[in-house]
Amino acid sequence: MRVLFVLFLLFGPVMASAQGAATLVADNVTLNGEDQLIASGNVEVLFDGSRLTASQITYDQPSDTLRVVGPIVIQASDGTILTASSATLDPRLENGILQSARIVLDQQLQLAANQIDQRDGRFSQLYKTTATSCRVCGTGPPLWDIRAERVVYDAQDQQIYFRNATFRVRGVPVLWLPYMRLPDPALERSTGLLFPEQRNTTQLGFGLKLPYFITLGDHRDLTVTPYVSPETTTLELRYRQAFTNGRITAEGAVSDDTLVAGDRSYLFADGRFELRDSYQLIFDIETVSDKAYLLDYGYADKDRLDSAIQLLRVNDTALYNARLTYYQTLRDDETNASLPPFIADVAYEDSFAPVFGGLIHYGTSFDMAYRTSNTDGDTGRDVSRLGAKGDWSDSRVLPYGIIADTQIGLRADLYVVNDDTAFAQEDLRVAPSTGVTLRWPLARVGSNGTSHLLEPVISLTWSKSFGGTHPNEDGLRTELDRANLTAVSRFAGEDRIETGAQAAAGLTWTRFGAGGVTSTLSFGRVIRQETQDGFTATSGLNGQQSDWLVAAQVTAPGGFLIDARSLWDDNDGLTVADSRVAWQNDRVALGANYVWLSPDAGEDRDSTISEWTVDAAFVLNDAWTFEIDGRYDVAADEPSRAGVGLQWQNECVTVNVSASRRFTSSSTVDATTTFGITGSIGSFASGQTAGSPATGCGN
Repeated sequence: MRVLFVLFLLFGPVMASAQGAATLVADNVTLNGEDQLIASGNVEVLFDGSRLTASQITYDQPSDTLRVVGPIVIQASDGTILTASSATLDPRLENGILQSARIVLDQQLQLAANQIDQRDGRFSQLYKTTATSCRVCGTGPPLWDIRAERVVYDAQDQQIYFRNATFRVRGVPVLWLPYMRLPDPALERSTGLLFPEQRNTTQLGFGLKLPYFITLGDHRDLTVTPYVSPETTTLELRYRQAFTNGRITAEGAVSDDTLVAGDRSYLFADGRFELRDSYQLIFDIETVSDKAYLLDYGYADKDRLDSAIQLLRVNDTALYNARLTYYQTLRDDETNASLPPFIADVAYEDSFAPVFGGLIHYGTSFDMAYRTSNTDGDTGRDVSRLGAKGDWSDSRVLPYGIIADTQIGLRADLYVVNDDTAFAQEDLRVAPSTGVTLRWPLARVGSNGTSHLLEPVISLTWSKSFGGTHPNEDGLRTELDRANLTAVSRFAGEDRIETGAQAAAGLTWTRFGAGGVTSTLSFGRVIRQETQDGFTATSGLNGQQSDWLVAAQVTAPGGFLIDARSLWDDNDGLTVADSRVAWQNDRVALGANYVWLSPDAGEDRDSTISEWTVDAAFVLNDAWTFEIDGRYDVAADEPSRAGVGLQWQNECVTVNVSASRRFTSSSTVDATTTFGITGSIGSFASGQTAGSPATGCGN
């Protein structure tokens, strides 16, 4: 019969400085004289969050020691596990010697030694040690391990120090170091070397990146990465800092290579801060020394950079936004001076419900487009706009279930134009508008649980613009889709509005399957009183009659999605088609897009565009993951880019192998092939967890 014995009397003097007494549980507890206690049979000792189990414990009061006979398992309050065959410890389990012992840190890294000396509950000194996070099968060597003459584990600083260490792979020595330091797997941030990355490109040759992570307190860190190859010497930097009300991140690089004369560099930085009264300060900086640098080194594939600072406030009814943006073009056919490079915009919007019903929405805004060139015309034009708007909207349910949405609005805009004699220097535009949209949802539920919803919709709108003609600096790319079919104006920006009387009609059929499959099919078209300027041929909105809009979507349980949209002209047939297929579950993540665009001089497109884009990942099993991505130009019958990646991971090692090819080239960038190999050792790499797939042990 097991006996519970709380050692207040025997351990009382020893535990006087502790927060509580030790508790001993055993099958048998005997006193040998007046100063020795012997516990045997399923022994457990609990003290200050630590737990010790053994087959026998002898406590000697004169020497204040515990002599423990194994098998011994000690579970510390921080999750560290120690096992041993025998041990001599103090009652606090803080000092002592363990024979044939093993330490398991964070359920990942195990250190086995002939002997472990514990000091002050903080330091563990191990002799003739083997360290690994791999599963050890029988007497065979693990996939990797570190053999060291002596190891010191500092539990307080969470650091492991190795002396005379040899790194081995399958028992074969590959690297010897007289001294090395590694962090405890439970330590999230620690100064030290990160795992290297091999990168091989046709332009830069075989190169190696060796990142070094530096902690700068609890809330800051810096990563310095030298990158060396026969064609380049590069230093990459990343800085991060967290504040009580926000954070900032900055990354960049400086290179001296054989591709371009002189130094090359880039800098990307961003930050977000929460201010008083729900305001947010947001900024980002993007700059690069030359147009090809980002693509040559694989840092980004952007063809325009934007640096901005923004003050934003959003609540249930109101929006305040102030932003200043600077654009830098990386395109061969553009210059910064003509973009325009500087865009400033300020907007305030609010709404309230009046006593007579409905909702009133109002706002003011200011925006400016500034070009550094003083040339007359498009390349030097500067435009400023100050505007105000207001509208009232209401929604009512009419007889027979018809839903009527009504809107009445008025806006006024003052334009100031400089460096372009084709437009008046000042122009005031006033534009009233009104519209009503009628929807008639018709539903039916089948006997098998499938339901259908048929919703015809018709919209009648009118708008008029009073004032002169001003330039269009925004809203240059607008297309007809399901979201703007019944809108009063379908221009994306503020400079253009649709005028005259318009009628839009559409029909949407939605099927809700009993098995969870939902499908939607939509048709629609717009008919106008007068032709609108500013829409391109493939926007679907040019002319008095728009193209036919046909859109469909299918969703199914298990993360499956098909989404498609097309525009059809009465004379030319199909003008635009885009579709997406997506499927995501525990084993598959698939995204495929297809785009078809007919030629359109208004969008600087002389020939048909027909492209496939694929991005997919497949979990083959618990260890292997395969990834592919690509972009194929069907019209030119040639690929634009392609990539493949393969990852192998178990409980102690992760290896990534990748290859990519950019087939396109220009006057500033060349086609490039890149190969990369990266790896990490379990327990010492960010993102590694104890739940990583474990290799099995064969019979």
